[in-house]
Amino acid sequence: MDLEITKLNNRYLVKGTLNKINLKTFNRYFANIFDKLDEVSLDIQGVKSIDRAGVMALARLHNESINKSKVLSITGLGCKELYQHFKSEKPKQKVAKEKNIANGNIAVA
Repeated sequence: MDLEITKLNNRYLVKGTLNKINLKTFNRYFANIFDKLDEVSLDIQGVKSIDRAGVMALARLHNESINKSKVLSITGLGCKELYQHFKSEKPKQKVAKEKNIANGNIAVA
């Protein structure tokens, strides 16, 4: 499936596959987005597949938002590859201490 991006106000729906092949489309669409807008919301619920290049494109967009003091929200679970990239495990030393505070939390890097 190709990459499809639709805009609703400052919310962007991303559907399909985000990979090295269609990365230019993604980058062109979001080039200088934070020069135009202060807040951007990406809904990635429709992303069926993403490769390393796609994950890095989202990371670059995130870094740009931080550097320009803008707000980027990424919503939706998307595909498991993206979730696995940002999921991190808690160090074993802290797990025992934090179990008493809250169970089932996921640490996101």
